[in-house]
Amino acid sequence: METIGLELALSSPEFLRTVWKAAFPSQIPNNLVIAAELKGNVIHLEGQELVAVELGHTDTDHTTCLHVPSIGLVVAGDAAYNDVHLYLAESNAQKRRDWIAALDKIESLNPRAVIATHKRPGNDDNPRTIEETRQYIRDFDRLAQTTKTAQELYDEMLELYPNRANPGWALWGSAPAVKASSQAAENTK
Repeated sequence: METIGLELALSSPEFLRTVWKAAFPSQIPNNLVIAAELKGNVIHLEGQELVAVELGHTDTDHTTCLHVPSIGLVVAGDAAYNDVHLYLAESNAQKRRDWIAALDKIESLNPRAVIATHKRPGNDDNPRTIEETRQYIRDFDRLAQTTKTAQELYDEMLELYPNRANPGWALWGSAPAVKASSQAAENTK
């Protein structure tokens, strides 16, 4: 499977040293354990079903979440953010719509709790994070179309969301990438 090859490349000693450890100093262990490929989409654990749900593009391609229907839980991974600026550097307008569709799919599972990977410590796991993530994407998309520069996009998003965590890496990393991608698309028309 192509994603297994990608996972191995992203966990290689070289990639680990030059990317992950550089981005997250003193936070990444030296030895990573890579999960075996799941056959099907259901894991049986202690008499319960854990269902892997393919979501498509969220903050990156090929995102999944884990649904535990018996307790109304969704482990949203990178699909829902909880009071943290979203990483949108790998997006364009279509991929942002895809992310919203992924959030709609999570919402259709009727979760009672949604666990986000990107979460401000201490926040609860309320399903409202689905709509909050959706609204952030809508606001970013609108401002990406109306601002002229990455700095303007960053500043206007920061004005709308002044207290979210991670404005430097996630928001500032996203604004120039999205603006550059938009300008490249305009130049090819």
